[in-house]
Amino acid sequence: MPSTEKINSYATPALEKGLDIIELLARQPHGLTKSQIARGLSRTVSEVFRMLLCLEQRGYIAVLDRERYTLTLKLFRLVHEHPPTERMITEAFSIMQSFAHDSRQSCHLAVLEDAKVVMLAQMNAPTHAGFYVKQGSVVDIMESASGYVVLAYQTSDERNRVLAEWSRQAGKNPPRELDVHLASIREAGYERRSSYQVRGVVNISFPILDTRGVALAALTVPYIRHTSGSLPIDEVTEMLRNAAGRLSIAIGGMGAANAIAAD
Repeated sequence: MPSTEKINSYATPALEKGLDIIELLARQPHGLTKSQIARGLSRTVSEVFRMLLCLEQRGYIAVLDRERYTLTLKLFRLVHEHPPTERMITEAFSIMQSFAHDSRQSCHLAVLEDAKVVMLAQMNAPTHAGFYVKQGSVVDIMESASGYVVLAYQTSDERNRVLAEWSRQAGKNPPRELDVHLASIREAGYERRSSYQVRGVVNISFPILDTRGVALAALTVPYIRHTSGSLPIDEVTEMLRNAAGRLSIAIGGMGAANAIAAD
């Protein structure tokens, strides 16, 4: 492992400034002006101006009205073009479509990215009304069933790394009961509990596992009970278990029946 001093000796200030701008704008859905970006990064306007111009020319940011800069969808498109992600989304589409049709519930596929949960794919239920999570949206790992499930099926080292990054971003420690919570997910093989964000929704989430039993993603249903025509939640849970197992096998991983939590 390279020492901190050696890593710092390889520092590239221009690249770091560009990445700082991208990370700052990622947390600002309405964009920021040049002056606001400079203040947010404790830099001068002249320092960030050339970076903004370069990022705009490369298509990573765009200028809105009132000279506010915002991220484009280029980063999201690049993620989808990454071969492992592209393959998982391709394999997931028909499985998610079939599940949504048979269960009459929406579902989404989510991954962890830099201690956040990113929704890679989403499938609507074939009903007039329903609940779904927007594709491409980013959610706090501690407010997402998908996040907890993926976190539960990581190696200890990777889990510690993600939690350290989450603490750095959130400015606080993880919940005290987190280890117990993750252990209960591994024991059950999935998460099923009331939504962390929306009343009346029960999240059901299963891991998508690689050959080591490590979660690459989570397949999740925000289950809602319709006034008529809803399948029982236990039946939907088993349907989702089968769908997640099929997707794991389709991408060369292991099915839920053979899953062993990595540690």
